[in-house]
Amino acid sequence: MERVILTMKWGSLYSAEYVNVLFNAAKANMDGDFTFVCLTDDVEGIDPGVVTHPIPEVGLPQSAWKAGAWPKLTVFSRDLNGLKGRALFIDLDTVISGDLSEMFDFPGAFVCLDSRPWRYDSGPARTGTGIFAFDIGEIGAVVDHFVSKMDEMLSDYDNEQDFLHGEFATLGFGEIEYWPTDWLQSFKYHLRRPLLVDRILHPKAPTAKILCFHGRPRPIDLIDPPSGNWDKFPHYGKGQVPWMVDYWTRFGGSLKG
Repeated sequence: MERVILTMKWGSLYSAEYVNVLFNAAKANMDGDFTFVCLTDDVEGIDPGVVTHPIPEVGLPQSAWKAGAWPKLTVFSRDLNGLKGRALFIDLDTVISGDLSEMFDFPGAFVCLDSRPWRYDSGPARTGTGIFAFDIGEIGAVVDHFVSKMDEMLSDYDNEQDFLHGEFATLGFGEIEYWPTDWLQSFKYHLRRPLLVDRILHPKAPTAKILCFHGRPRPIDLIDPPSGNWDKFPHYGKGQVPWMVDYWTRFGGSLKG
């Protein structure tokens, strides 16, 4: 089966450099052939080795492009710009630090991360769409269901993650599967130092396959830190984080400072 790594870029929050760094990092952490695809509304600055396609149009209102990441649902379209095979979707603000190949072999109609422990939550699994896998075109009913009840779904759910968590099992594809917990890390939960200690020590370096950033800080904050605290109060982070700078520059990113 063909292997496709997917990412998505719209608006101005993430630059083309994020796409290029992710592309180069994926190449360094994949065995065998694969296609790297970016669905985007702006191809300027994206490495020519990246296959670009427009984001499928499903009639999302403008507000849905700014709240959560509802456009991600379009990757489940029955016809995704003619692409075929098993897809691994990776958010742009992700650090690839280990082999991705076996993630394509993990079974499940829809495999994603469980963000529950990252929220200090002891309840049931909580669907996260920072990195997920599926067979392209095989779960198009997800898009059909969303589009047929779009106003209702946008009202009932805060974001695409909650929608998938609440609706996926009703569509006949079985339960959502989750990645092994040791394959992924959260910057905030696993690497950021405890309060007060974070004023002295840099965050720890990642040791899993994937490092996920959610909310602030984003990778670029650790590379070209804004003045003062690059973290969110009461946490504190100041100055460049060496392992993040090394990752960014090694895979083609530039330093603005």
